[in-house]
Amino acid sequence: MMTKDNHTNTYWKTNLRYLATLLTVWFIVSYGCGILFVEELNRIRIGGFYLGFWFAQQGAIYVFVVLIFVYVQLMKGLDKAHGLDEQEKRGDSSL
Repeated sequence: MMTKDNHTNTYWKTNLRYLATLLTVWFIVSYGCGILFVEELNRIRIGGFYLGFWFAQQGAIYVFVVLIFVYVQLMKGLDKAHGLDEQEKRGDSSL
């Protein structure tokens, strides 16, 4: 049987692993695609714009917003797995 401290530690370790993974993806996209690999990506054009330029100007922001939604979904699953789902606690099924 898992104690409350072990339960809490597992929750936070998983949460931090999610954060580290998602921030790594964002770093690779923003720094890698926008700065390091810009020359290679600029060989590709989308809508008349170079892909490296697009990532530097807009792509990293779009990826960040998508990662926020991914994090929300991951945390909903983690909260539910650890019995911390607020919607379930309230008994509210309308949301």
